[in-house]
Amino acid sequence: MLQINVKFTTYEIELLSSLASDQLFRREFIDSRLPGFRSNPADLSLGKKLVERMRLTADRVKKVPVSKRNGTHAL
Repeated sequence: MLQINVKFTTYEIELLSSLASDQLFRREFIDSRLPGFRSNPADLSLGKKLVERMRLTADRVKKVPVSKRNGTHAL
């Protein structure tokens, strides 16, 4: 798998994680009620892990302790 490095500001990472989280919520709870929708649990799970990685990265930069965030699991 090819790895790509991209530089983001802390604000950009926070914004991306928020937007991605909203999209994941939509896929899991709203789109699933639409006729013909096909769920992909593997993509949903990967997306949730990516959002959490982005949030942890932003928190690390801002020096926010991991235990302060609700729902965060120590890695």
